[in-house]
Amino acid sequence: MTDNIIINTQDRVTTVTISREEKKNAITFAMYTAIAEAIEDYGRSDEARALVITGSGDMFTAGNDLQDFMAGGIPLGSGENPIVRFLNAIRDCPKPLIAAVNGGAIGVGLTMLLHCDLVYAGESATFSAPFVQLGLVPEAGSSMLLPASVGMAVANDVLLAGRVLTAAEALNHGLVARVFADDELAASAQQIAAQIAGSSPAALKKSKALIRRQREEIAGHMSAEIQDFAEQLQSADFAESVAAKLQKRAPNYG
Repeated sequence: MTDNIIINTQDRVTTVTISREEKKNAITFAMYTAIAEAIEDYGRSDEARALVITGSGDMFTAGNDLQDFMAGGIPLGSGENPIVRFLNAIRDCPKPLIAAVNGGAIGVGLTMLLHCDLVYAGESATFSAPFVQLGLVPEAGSSMLLPASVGMAVANDVLLAGRVLTAAEALNHGLVARVFADDELAASAQQIAAQIAGSSPAALKKSKALIRRQREEIAGHMSAEIQDFAEQLQSADFAESVAAKLQKRAPNYG
């Protein structure tokens, strides 16, 4: 389906690598579909018992590929939309999800982390969610989950003011569990994943279900976000932000 998502399963650990370095690992609809399928397959699998999501090169992901995003043609509120399918998959996965953030995590690169059970970062990782700066609103439940994770003050600084968190700040605020040297991140994440994969699968599923008991509330919040996000996609502000980005100028919102 796409060469930009590399999926490998070894020793009960599935690794999903976002690999589009020439575009800073920006995610297209085809890539969303491939990641969603990998997570869904993992959730049903008896073989794999831990899943690691990471990026190739020195970038986790720059978020949505804006040109692909605008040309998608599938309503954002539709279950057939690859982005919605991905978000539902990562929200509802019954088994442990691990993120190894190896560089910039922008937009959905940050918000997907809020649905992962364990998030580790390299020292050079950064975290940002410039939705407002693009004329959009938060997605993936981040307007609910980020304040719960890092506190309202920091969440507002990120979501409204466009603050970029360093790995050290993300650790300090509880967005990530541990920070490793960049060249040790991949091996460390795999080691932890292998340890998790060696645990009781039934106990892991039940423990995750207990920890994530607010899933229905999150699903409702995500649905409300999607409606506002879809409206903003049709707005003059979003059109202006994209035009300004392509023309390499500051946007003019009037």
